[in-house]
Amino acid sequence: MEPLDRCARPLRTALVRSSVRLGLPWGLLGLMLGGSLLKALAPLPDSYMSSKRNLLNIYFVKLAWAWTFWLLLPFIAITNYCLSRNVLGMLQRISTLLVGTMVWYVCTSLFLHIEDFTGSCYKSPALDVVFQEHLSKWQCRQGGGFWHGFDISGHSFLLTYCALMIVEEMAVLHGLNIERSPRLHAVVNALFVALSFLTLIWVWMFFCTALYFHDFSQKLFGTLVGLSAWYGTYRFWYLKSFSPGLPPQNTSLSSKKPNCSR
Repeated sequence: MEPLDRCARPLRTALVRSSVRLGLPWGLLGLMLGGSLLKALAPLPDSYMSSKRNLLNIYFVKLAWAWTFWLLLPFIAITNYCLSRNVLGMLQRISTLLVGTMVWYVCTSLFLHIEDFTGSCYKSPALDVVFQEHLSKWQCRQGGGFWHGFDISGHSFLLTYCALMIVEEMAVLHGLNIERSPRLHAVVNALFVALSFLTLIWVWMFFCTALYFHDFSQKLFGTLVGLSAWYGTYRFWYLKSFSPGLPPQNTSLSSKKPNCSR
C-alpha cells in the first residue's frame, strides 16, 4: 500500500461519515463554549499558540478562505465530474465556491462595519481618553490611537464555515470509485489528505481562538454566523433545484459506484 493510501484510509474512515457532518457543528459550538469558559475561569499562561505571530495563524488562518478555495476547487471539479460525467453539473457544483466567497466577503465586511459603528478611538489601551476626531478604526490607527468596539471574531466565523464546508464536500467520496485509475486515485487521495489536515488545522485554531482571544460574546456571534452560513446553504438552499446543489452521492449498497476510469 502506498504511503498516501495508508494516510488516506484512516482519515476517510474518520471524516467521510454522515455522523461527522451531523456532529461537527455541535462539536464546534462545544469547543467555543468550553474554551471560552476555561479562558474566563482558569486562563492559561501565554504560549506559542497564544501569540498572533505563530506560524499556523500567519500562513494558514490569515489565508483560511484562500486555502479552502484552492484545495476544494480541483477536488470538487474532479470528483463531481467523475460521478456525473456532466460538465454543466460539475460547473454548477463549483459555484458553491463562489457562494462561499460571497459569504466570506459579506460577513467579514459586515463585521468591520459593526466594529466601526460600535467603537470609539482612545489615546491609550487603558481606554481613558477619547479621540473625538477619529470616527473609524482606520482613522484611529493612522492617528496612533487605540480603537475599541464590538469586534466579532472573524476567526470563529470563518474557521467554522470552512471546516463545515470541507466536511460536506467530502461526502462525495461515498459514491466514487477510482481504483482502476492509479493516477487519478493518487490525485484525489492527495487532495483529500490535504483537505483533511486543513480541516484539523481549522478546528485546532478555532479552539485556540476560544482559549486565548476575544470576549465570549464576540466568539459566540462569530461562531453562530459561521453555523448560520453553513446551515443556510447546505441544509436549506442547496436542497432546492435552483442552487449549486449538494455533492452527488451513491450510498445504495446494491448499486455499483461509478468508475471514473471509464
